[in-house]
Amino acid sequence: MTSPAAQPRTYRRQIISRDLVSFTVRVKETDLFILAEKPLEQFALDSVLRHRGYLERFIQRHPDFATSLSPWMIREPMPGVVADMVSAALKAGVGPMAAVAGALAQRVGQDLLAHSRQVIVENGGDVFVKVDAPVTVGIFAGSSPLSLRIGIRVDAENTPQAVCTSSGTVGHSLSLGKADAVCVCSPDCALADAAATAIGNRVANAGDIPRGIEFGKGIGGVQGLLVVAGERMGAWGQLELVPLGK
Repeated sequence: MTSPAAQPRTYRRQIISRDLVSFTVRVKETDLFILAEKPLEQFALDSVLRHRGYLERFIQRHPDFATSLSPWMIREPMPGVVADMVSAALKAGVGPMAAVAGALAQRVGQDLLAHSRQVIVENGGDVFVKVDAPVTVGIFAGSSPLSLRIGIRVDAENTPQAVCTSSGTVGHSLSLGKADAVCVCSPDCALADAAATAIGNRVANAGDIPRGIEFGKGIGGVQGLLVVAGERMGAWGQLELVPLGK
């Protein structure tokens, strides 16, 4: 999960898709950039409020859920968005809040598919994609010279798909590493978010890129990943990198 809220969100211009309407929805820390076939602000707002409400009430009952850096091991009935986070965190070996942005993006995206055949939801660098034509998600990597110079192409037949990004140098989200960007592709947006955090925790410098990739390869459900640190990058799996024009 990455949340570059303190930065101008210029990276949002790097989600490239034609013929879709764009709009934003904000509720507290949740700040969504959405593309759909028609304006769906109210439906999106209702979805955010519902899923955030489930999560907030769960945290009221379990305050440690919001601060745990380890997988949540308490087993009890829980709302879908919370269950998404718990499952993703367990697979990646991180705390459940490492998956919150991806989980909310996916839940809102799935809700909007009832009103639009194509939907893209971006939440702090975590992107849920369901489209009929290829789209490119640009990679924002802070001060790295590779930032916004490369993107990940997502083919329509592979959607729904998630492209989630974590950074140890951009934004205020917790990372134990210093990678400029770790991007993970998976059909599960919560998992991609948690995995990006877990991989990023293991990359303190460019020399750790192979270590991070090797760890990410072992997370079930991860289909592809990219790690950017300074002038260097490494990639693995099912993802197509494309150059972006300046």
